[in-house]
Amino acid sequence: MTRTLLLRIASALVLAPAAIAAAWAGGWAFAILVAVFAVGMAWEWSRLCSRGGPIERRGAAIILTIAAATGAAAAGAFVPAMVALAAGTAVVVAVQQRTAAPWLPATGTAYIGLAMIAVLVLRGPAAAAPWPVFWLFAVIWSTDIAAYAAGRTFGGPRLAPALSPRKTWSGLIGGAGAAAIAGGLVAWLLGSPSPGLAAALGGALAVVSQAGDLAESAAKRYFGVKDASGLIPGHGGMLDRLDGFMAAVLALVALELLVGEDVLGWQ
Repeated sequence: MTRTLLLRIASALVLAPAAIAAAWAGGWAFAILVAVFAVGMAWEWSRLCSRGGPIERRGAAIILTIAAATGAAAAGAFVPAMVALAAGTAVVVAVQQRTAAPWLPATGTAYIGLAMIAVLVLRGPAAAAPWPVFWLFAVIWSTDIAAYAAGRTFGGPRLAPALSPRKTWSGLIGGAGAAAIAGGLVAWLLGSPSPGLAAALGGALAVVSQAGDLAESAAKRYFGVKDASGLIPGHGGMLDRLDGFMAAVLALVALELLVGEDVLGWQ
């Protein structure tokens, strides 16, 4: 077993129980966890946009925007959170430094901020059951584990070699299959009346998660950076760990807003 894999396992053994406990408690416990990751990812994104250089006006605008939007959402003020995110993103554009992709820093800022708001919406108030968040944890974690295992075991054609040389079609298929199984099983265990729908949705979100992973890989390749940071041993940075989760939670919350209800009918 490689040192990197051992570090990944050790980090998971620390982070996963903390995430589960905070999601179970809800309220400010979960809000604090989300805020920590929001600020960490904002800092990482500002560093990526400056190619590892010092954080200047644009970087400060990125961090303050994501922190303000997350803080407002944590207090239950979701409309002010969206206003803060929109205004802050506009500031990021206004203080933009010369770059070949002037839209990228602002797009990443909006993306991270929206994902942090979405996960707080998904968890809801402390009195609400944490089942939707637990279900999403199971889907994304099973995707990551199975995609890694299937890719290492079966190899085969690369999924998007121009963006990520290690991701394979076998990893994508294995991750989606595992997510479908985990999604259906966990939904059934937690009392959802639609485990079949949960399985289908889990498989679909696995694909969305992999797309989010590829999007971050594309950004890192553009900026010439291997890892977002070294904050999480074995994983790189918080962005490296949560890139797929952010894409999935945005897709799930967008779907629920579109249909106007909890799609899996949690009790």
